[in-house]
Amino acid sequence: MMSGRPISLGQNTNLRRVLLVDDDPAVRDALSQTLELNDVDALTVGSFVAAKDLITADFTGVILSDIRMPGRDGFHLLDYARSMDPELPVILLTGEGDIPMAVRAMSQGAFDFLEKPCASDALMTVLERALQTRSLVLENRRLKTQLETGDAAARMIFGTSSQIDALRARVRAVAANHAEVLISGPTGSSVPKVAEVIHLMSPRGQGPFVKRPASELTPEELQSLCQQAEGGTVFLDEISTLPPPTQYALLDLLDTQGHPRFLLGATTDLARLTQEGTFNVDLYYRLDVMRVRIPSLAERPTDIPVLFRLYVRQAAEQAGIAAPEVKADTLAALMAEDWPGNARSLMSAAMRFVLGMPDEVTKADDLGLSERMAQVERSLLISALGRQNGKASAAAEALKLPRKTFYDKLARYGIRPEDYRR
Repeated sequence: MMSGRPISLGQNTNLRRVLLVDDDPAVRDALSQTLELNDVDALTVGSFVAAKDLITADFTGVILSDIRMPGRDGFHLLDYARSMDPELPVILLTGEGDIPMAVRAMSQGAFDFLEKPCASDALMTVLERALQTRSLVLENRRLKTQLETGDAAARMIFGTSSQIDALRARVRAVAANHAEVLISGPTGSSVPKVAEVIHLMSPRGQGPFVKRPASELTPEELQSLCQQAEGGTVFLDEISTLPPPTQYALLDLLDTQGHPRFLLGATTDLARLTQEGTFNVDLYYRLDVMRVRIPSLAERPTDIPVLFRLYVRQAAEQAGIAAPEVKADTLAALMAEDWPGNARSLMSAAMRFVLGMPDEVTKADDLGLSERMAQVERSLLISALGRQNGKASAAAEALKLPRKTFYDKLARYGIRPEDYRR
């Protein structure tokens, strides 16, 4: 018989979940209550037979099982779980005098053991470690599958947020077109990578991908780039810095036939530059037809743990050392940061973390409660605007805030809704 809150197995890998196996109903109820008080979903059963069908390779939680049970005992359950998934953590509960059995269980692959009755803090310390281990295992598997089987958008644009899902969908849509694309995003948001993904997924994906900073590019050099990229794509980064003569040359070129496809990157507000007279108005309107906007990390804080762990693994591989454990409090500190440098600064923080210099990672630890709350509030406001395509009224409604209160908060944090329009 099963108790605890209804759950769905194998769906949300972020869910904290424990399969509790014990033949004693009183023990099950007590442990289940402890788990749920600590925001852990408890799925409780009374025997191996009842647990068997729930133990799968994609089970998103961990197992907590008694050793001594009628019929198939905890050792049999451990063997079965390891046969289904050797990386599925199994924690065994031992009675008085069962310590030698527990040691034997550890030698057979148990994650840990606890002596009954166990204090709630001791239980949760072990479970938190096991849950984090399981989360990392499943995340690594998902990323590996994504890298091996997904298209370029899935392989190269990382994140699990709705904003990143929308970005991947937008990239796939514009890739199929032949028109030029303006790729905008904040500093450090990987504009060149998104441009490369669009190229790879386009009908010209087998052709050359020629990228060049727009700064100081002459009209003659622009013609040379077109020859190099024949049949492929030209990517000009930071198009706002393109010299005026080359702006006119590019506009004329786009009106001709037979040129490569152009992708243009921008981390500045081109509309503002046209108003200031520093960017060609006609070129701006020509480029603004098809746009891809990359959301900032502040708009999608749930992607920060995924990206940081990925960057830590990459940095450790580059340094030739084992990747250090990324603890929950470190991730919480990361999510409290604004990350104005976006992916680029998060990569740098990951490298420092791997090399034992986590200065930026722990910066949030020095903040007081009010400062942390302010950072969280600002992050929520930005995230809502990003999800609502910069529409302030819709974002206010999503956050269940009166419009005046919402606008007051925007003014307090210096947030402009127009900066989050796609």
